[in-house]
Amino acid sequence: MSNGDIFLGEVIGTAILILFGAGVVAAVVLKDSKAKDAGWVVIAFGWGFGVLAGAYTAAPLSGGHLNPAVTLGIAIDTGEWDKVPLYMAGQMVGAILGAVLCWLAYFAQFQANAEEDKAQPTLGIFSTAPAIRNPVANLVTEIIATIGLVLPILAFGLTEGLGESGTAILIVSFLVVGIGLSLGGPTGYAINPARDLGPRLTHAVLPIPNKGTSDWGYAWIPVVGPLIGGALSGLIFNAAF
Repeated sequence: MSNGDIFLGEVIGTAILILFGAGVVAAVVLKDSKAKDAGWVVIAFGWGFGVLAGAYTAAPLSGGHLNPAVTLGIAIDTGEWDKVPLYMAGQMVGAILGAVLCWLAYFAQFQANAEEDKAQPTLGIFSTAPAIRNPVANLVTEIIATIGLVLPILAFGLTEGLGESGTAILIVSFLVVGIGLSLGGPTGYAINPARDLGPRLTHAVLPIPNKGTSDWGYAWIPVVGPLIGGALSGLIFNAAF
């Protein structure tokens, strides 16, 4: 894979991931959306389908990592580090692009939300926030949830033919749904630094009326936690397999 293919694949795939993921949250929470109040299960499946669409699209170009924690875990497992910055740069650009596309798709709903007497804060559409603000507990949750993602992804590579058939991406998509349902309650399951930081940056600069804070005091947790989880996954995989 060329450097250009890797970067473009990660940009496109991550943009699709965030468009679907942020999009389903917008659909559920924004005023005058036909899916308003559809609930957490819908959000979990929306993010899973975002992984499905994004990873299948990116796979021929870059392998479809879409997540710096996955890239880090693979690098620790294989010892190949030269492409890591390229992957992570593409993922960040794609996450920002996907967040902008979500805002454009729901532009009228964002405007209607701002006209409410008590406008709904919009950060949760783009990034995560904890149900109970406890930095240590929040960090541990993100580490555990990310291990629940990256370690199985590494293990899937041991099953002959799974990657070649394309089935691995489908399985990972359902894995993300499962993480959302089982481990998403405490922090909103970032499990992906680009997925949280890129849209948070976008939220900070977009001209969304009455958008509320971008909560930079919490922003390090959904970056550091998944990176630790990804690194531990690579180390555990090397030690156990």
